[in-house]
Amino acid sequence: MRRRQYLRALGLGGAALVAGCTGRAEETGSRAPRPGSLTLATATTAYDSGLLPVLNRGYAERFGTEVEAVVRGTGASLRIARDGDCDIVLVHARPLEDEFLREGEGINRRRLMVNDFLVVGPPDDPAGVAGDDPTSAFRAIAEAEATFLSRGDRSGTHIRELRIWDEAGIDPGGDWYLETGQGMGDTLTTAQQSNAYTLVDRGTFLAVAADGGLARHVDVGIDDPPPLLRNEYAVIPVNPARHDVSYARAMSYVGYLTGPGQSLIEEFRVDGERAFRPIGRSADPEFEQYVPSDWDGYEPNRAGSSATR
Repeated sequence: MRRRQYLRALGLGGAALVAGCTGRAEETGSRAPRPGSLTLATATTAYDSGLLPVLNRGYAERFGTEVEAVVRGTGASLRIARDGDCDIVLVHARPLEDEFLREGEGINRRRLMVNDFLVVGPPDDPAGVAGDDPTSAFRAIAEAEATFLSRGDRSGTHIRELRIWDEAGIDPGGDWYLETGQGMGDTLTTAQQSNAYTLVDRGTFLAVAADGGLARHVDVGIDDPPPLLRNEYAVIPVNPARHDVSYARAMSYVGYLTGPGQSLIEEFRVDGERAFRPIGRSADPEFEQYVPSDWDGYEPNRAGSSATR
């Protein structure tokens, strides 16, 4: 299959878990992927937090199927899926997910979990953003021309960062605004080394930088973050009508993550602090989670999921 060739071209073997953000790998090896495996393209933040390996081990133990996870940003993960080189994606940028669904490349989107974004930076806070809302914080950083690191990689975090700049009415640029082109883990490390501000998801911050040289200046909490800081993750199987994929295994992975995996997400902690909230289980699931949020065939006043075009 094309995706197997793609993985081999990246130098992956077996259950190799490539960390595009940090260069780490859960496993390495030279053998080809074993038959019966599932290929996942995933956002870097799910890996950097440490949660993804926990979920994948749980799935492998229950289903006897290894998960070959290619770890990239959301934009890159969706490109891999468009090429038919994975079975399923785990991502966190609804605008990009909606494009993917509208194009018919993915089907049966399911919400998985949520956390929040933080604005972090030097402990002495040269821009004076501590306690601000995100748009005010971004304006203050721009006005002070304090160093800000953007991932610049079309990841879910980068897409949200651009949205906050837009809400703040600022087109960032100049010597103070730098793009790393790296994953979240590497961007945090660079921010620590360069005394810079950045936007980061809670899970990665806790796992990579909570005890380092960065302080949480905008942190409203994981329980009820405002829309600009709310960070929702979803899983989307690749459309088997478009690509030669293992759809049955992809759906078993969806079932695991939104079923037994929800307990693992709830229990997962980084140094005793919760990094994610599970949202996959619902007695009354909302229809719009399965389709683009602006789909004009959805009639919210109709019962169940019987909306038609």
